[in-house]
This record gives sequence, C-alpha cells and structure tokens, in this order.
Amino acid sequence: MSSANIVLSVPQRPRIVSTGAALRWTLIAVALGVIGLLIAMPLASVFAEAFRQGADAYFGALGDPMAIAAMKLTLIVAAIAVPLNLVFGVVGAWAIAKFEFRGKSFLIALIDLPFSVSPVVSGLVFVLLFGMQGWFGPFLIEHGVQIIFAVPGLVLATIFVTFPFVARELIPLMQQQGTQEEEAAVALGASGWQIFRRVTLPNIKWALLYGVLLCNARAMGEFGAVSVVSGHIRGATNTIPLHVEILYNEYNFVAAFAVASLLALLALLTLAAKAVLDWRLSVSPKPGERKT
Repeated sequence: MSSANIVLSVPQRPRIVSTGAALRWTLIAVALGVIGLLIAMPLASVFAEAFRQGADAYFGALGDPMAIAAMKLTLIVAAIAVPLNLVFGVVGAWAIAKFEFRGKSFLIALIDLPFSVSPVVSGLVFVLLFGMQGWFGPFLIEHGVQIIFAVPGLVLATIFVTFPFVARELIPLMQQQGTQEEEAAVALGASGWQIFRRVTLPNIKWALLYGVLLCNARAMGEFGAVSVVSGHIRGATNTIPLHVEILYNEYNFVAAFAVASLLALLALLTLAAKAVLDWRLSVSPKPGERKT
C-alpha cells in the first residue's frame, strides 16, 4: 500500500506546480492590464494631446503669462507648506514614537484626520474661519489681513491636506527603532539637538526624504481644498491644477493638456524617486545591525 501511495503521489506534483504557475501569470497579466488601462494609457494620452498641435503650441501654452504665474504660485505654496509639514511631521513622529503621554491616541487621530476629511470640506472650514463672514473675518478685515482668496489661504489649505505624509512615514520606522540609542546618548551627556542630529536623523533620513517627496507631490497637485479658498483669480490665486481646469472649461484642450503634462511629469519623477528611496530603505541596516 505504501508503494502504491508513492506512485500515485508522483504525478500530482507537476499539476500543482503547473496550476500555480498558470495562476501566477494570470494574476500578473490582469495587474498589468489594469495598470495599462487605468494608469499608463491616461498618462500617455495627456502627452499625446498636449503635443497634438506640435511643439510650438505646446511650449506656447507653457509660456503663457497666466501659466507661468500658476507655476510660480504652485512652487511658492509648496515651498512654504512642505518645510512646515517637515518640521511638524518630525516633531509629531518623535513625540509619538519616543515618549509615552496622555492623549497620544488623540494626537495620532489628529494627524490622520486629513486622510479622512474631504479636501473640499477642509477648504470650506478655512472659509468658515477666515472668510469675510467667518469667525475671524471681521477682525481680519479690520486689520487689513486677507487670507481667503489670497496666498495665505492656499498655503493653509495645502498644509492641512498634506499634513500627515511626513509623520505617517516616520512613525512606524521610529517605533520599530525603539529608544535604546537615544537613551544611551542621554546617558553619555548628549543634548536634545545632538541626539536628534547624530542619532535619530541618520536612522530616519531615507524615510524622511520619502515623506517629503510624497508631501511635495500632493502639495503641487492639490485641487479640491485650494479650489475652495482660491477664488480662481487668474494670475493671483490660480495654481497649476486650477489653471488646467480653467483652460479645459474654455475648451482650450491643447493648452490644458500641455499644462497638465507638467503634473504628469511630476508624477513620473515622483515615481522614479520613490523607487530609488524604496531601494535605499531596503538596503539600509535595520536597528541594531551594522553594515558589513
């Protein structure tokens, strides 16, 4: 009986391997098909439509004064929002990962809040707070300060939407690393700044860059929140996504896709940088390990 069982079991193994291989390649084909249909083809169509009337029309659309103003404003908003979120993210992640205190779960919930709130709702909140009829509107008008329909409103909305990206990249890594190295540095007499610069920062630098990368990509591509607080003032409060919407609504499709190609290019560059940082994170030594 035992020999018969052995004989019967031999032919079944190739069928199992064959079935597993067929399933694997089927899943790969389905994944590639979905990626091609929903990601690759739309991106390719953006560039195809942008160059539909030739390179002169493409660069002419990018050289339009309103487009240049939108690009400058987008860079300004990102240049303010991203560094602030970098500081907030590092401080928040350090507090959550390295210390125990009351209200820690509430702080984590606040950090995650922008993920669950619609960007349009967050924009409306700032209008409620700082608009002419808002809670602080009369005070701001009295002192000649304008937040809504101005650059400060765009910055505030962008900060709110992109707030979790840096912190959420750092918290799991810093929790995994623990507090042993920081405690050893304290025992040796290091100051708080020395501990951060020489112990904590080297351990989180790649994750920090990864979070900043995602934060910057979202800041430059944000539409919903900034659309509510911007007022769509050409040359003053229109970022690149808002400028694309205006051009598209005016049926200026070539110019709209030309400007949109900048956001598509940003997405591709973000993807490439993400792949590099993923590789760096994978080859970085784990806590307690040393490079050989």
